[in-house]
Amino acid sequence: MSSMDFISIEARYFSSCMKHEVLPNPAVLLWLTKAKIEIIQNAKFRIAVSIDQLKDADISPIVDMVTGDDSDIDAVDIVHESYGIVLSEECIMALMRAINFKLRVVDLRDISLGKEFLRDLCQGGLACQVLNLRSNHVQKLNMAGRFMRLHTLNLDFCTALTSLQHDCFSCMPNLSRLSMCETRITNLWTTSAALSKLPSLTELRFQNCLCCSDTGPCPLSHGKETTAHGFESKKNECLNNGVPPTDGGDAIIQASRTGETFRDTLYLDRSMLISEVQRRMENLSASNEVKVSSYDLQGIGLTEPSTVIPDLCGQEKKQNEIQAKDGFLTSVPKEDVKNAAVALKKYTSHHPAPICFEKHYREYMIASLPYLEVLDNRPVRKMDRVVAKTICAKYYECLPYKRQCKESVLSLLHRREMGASNTHCQRTLKPKQLYPRHASEYFFSRSLSAAKLGSSAWPLLHSVSKFRHTFGNESKMLRPRQFEYHPSDPRLMVFGTLGGEIVVINHENGNMVSYIPSAGAMSSVLGLCWLKKYPSKLIAGSDNGSLKLLDINLMPPEFVDSCRSSVRVTFDKFDQLTSLHINSTDDQLLASGYSKDVALYDIGSGKRLKLFNNIHKEPINVAKFACHSPFMFATSSFDHCVKMWDVRQNPMRPCYTALSSRGNVMVCFSPDDLYLLVSAVDNEVKQLSAADGRLHMNFEIASTGSAHNYTRSYYMNGRDYVISGSCDEHVVRICCAQTGKRLRDVYLEDWESGNSMFVQSLRGDPFRHFNMSILAASTRPSARWEIIKVNLLASSHNTEEYSQFSPTSFNNLGG
Repeated sequence: MSSMDFISIEARYFSSCMKHEVLPNPAVLLWLTKAKIEIIQNAKFRIAVSIDQLKDADISPIVDMVTGDDSDIDAVDIVHESYGIVLSEECIMALMRAINFKLRVVDLRDISLGKEFLRDLCQGGLACQVLNLRSNHVQKLNMAGRFMRLHTLNLDFCTALTSLQHDCFSCMPNLSRLSMCETRITNLWTTSAALSKLPSLTELRFQNCLCCSDTGPCPLSHGKETTAHGFESKKNECLNNGVPPTDGGDAIIQASRTGETFRDTLYLDRSMLISEVQRRMENLSASNEVKVSSYDLQGIGLTEPSTVIPDLCGQEKKQNEIQAKDGFLTSVPKEDVKNAAVALKKYTSHHPAPICFEKHYREYMIASLPYLEVLDNRPVRKMDRVVAKTICAKYYECLPYKRQCKESVLSLLHRREMGASNTHCQRTLKPKQLYPRHASEYFFSRSLSAAKLGSSAWPLLHSVSKFRHTFGNESKMLRPRQFEYHPSDPRLMVFGTLGGEIVVINHENGNMVSYIPSAGAMSSVLGLCWLKKYPSKLIAGSDNGSLKLLDINLMPPEFVDSCRSSVRVTFDKFDQLTSLHINSTDDQLLASGYSKDVALYDIGSGKRLKLFNNIHKEPINVAKFACHSPFMFATSSFDHCVKMWDVRQNPMRPCYTALSSRGNVMVCFSPDDLYLLVSAVDNEVKQLSAADGRLHMNFEIASTGSAHNYTRSYYMNGRDYVISGSCDEHVVRICCAQTGKRLRDVYLEDWESGNSMFVQSLRGDPFRHFNMSILAASTRPSARWEIIKVNLLASSHNTEEYSQFSPTSFNNLGG
């Protein structure tokens, strides 16, 4: 570009200022002067527009200058450098849209952009190559617009961002570098599924190395000379010559700013940075531990990211164990293992997102994203991929029922019609064999469920308990406290409320079937149980000790003045009741509560038959009958004991006692009575042999460190899978009951407020594969509790907006 061309651009700017009756902005003249210097060095005419030095009236002359037909400007960077900004959001958007394909860098960090601006930006798209939205209030990322040229995206410190939707990275075929440090993203499954749709993604980070400002590999791990910004000087040279680097988020932005004016003031100079890194490395070596900053670890009950392995010897031992257990890993040299451990030793996590604290996070991400080259400023080597594949195969189940690859639903339906049972993945020369008739439906139902479950990481969730009841001039929202599926009618569900009401609903169409008010006789309903032989009857128990046998056929959906017409039997009171359960023959009832006793009742008469007095040293939270034997039952207590009992034997002598390391919250039998599922405080979930109490499976769910994280677990899909949730967490974990492998995590979030929803209780749907319901509560004040149905076999692009709740003092009681 010649000097005459440059003069013509200046002249066009002055002419446009006169046209719009605007005084020339001195800052624009300074930018043109700096651009002239770059022309001499690189023969490129690039302007860096600092929006915090502009007013709304300056936009039109700048647009005329850079977008004219005869404009020789090669690229325009839009940057924000200070916290003060006068330019309106409408003018910022208009400027970016007008520049269009000449945009190179858009740096909107640390600006409090409004929701409408961010929505327009994501939906409308941009033609820039680098987009920096660091520290903005991005709550729901749905970048559906055209971002065809975008190769670097920075979402660091967008703390309102909690999850990624399935199409949030659509129209980004060239995105290769992505940074989301200190966001609130947690779900491994949805995150990896969303990122897998980026075909060019090679550098990703949810946490950064202390000395790195970009997404590329940490230069300290390679022993190369670094600049003040933490990346190689050679790469800076490329940047200054206009060549896009192979590893950089902020690095590109930094290089695009010519002169000291555009240098990020948050970065340390070379001497300060090197001194700080050396000091931290010395402290790390001395204390042999890794400290994580800028994240409230105590709030989530965790102490360190799963990717940080501070113990060198422990890491080497872990790698050697993997080599010993898996024969195909024996070819990995021990020296490589040692070098990898040393590299991990040097790595210090900084600004981690919650997903970094998930167990085996790094291995899961590497296995899910095969083209990834750098993760969290650490290069992904060949050995890392081998180890990641091994660990994921050991701890995670990609498809249910141990299937190795995805099957087509259409092909499964075709084979069911033909009576063939061999799966699509089995490649054999043998002729197809007909599956036995007595098992064909079971086989194909499992196969279809496995095929549907693999279709989406975003299950369908919706509320089934948003009911209001009007009586006279009063209208109140029903707040569920306990619920149960009907044992024989797949449409029905009953829930009891915090106010003592009993409501039967059709959860398929959302209609109320029956309703009975508390009428002053009930307080919060903590126990519900259907009779199996008499499907219209159920027993309800409240925390004031009242127990009643109700008939839903006598419970009209309209409010009645008295509930006596629906009450068939009234039982003797059981004080401080938290749980009740009916045996398999519908003739006896167990009641337990915040005491050390368990009472046995006759359902026909309501009389107490027996009192198991002081059978535990601490309160008994749950007592459950076996599914098939009418005499056997189990109790779980906060004294760390689970005991098996026989009502025909001495009430003071259990059949056996099994111990947990924490107080037990929940116990239940598997549908075939072979196992006991025991849930103790803070995610201690185990499966025991029901015959003798021996440990069969420890699910090894990470604890939070909270003594009030009450965990409840139930069986789903018969006894194939276990669902587990806790009252201090907003996630339900689904694990294989036979292998302990994690199949999926379901996170609960109120999309209206962005608040998390915590698990109070949950049940598997007895009639539908991979369906369940969750009683959830939010931390929002004056909020209500809600029952949410989850269908893992159906995907939802737009999750229903949830209602809000407020936890109460009963979150540690009952099942």
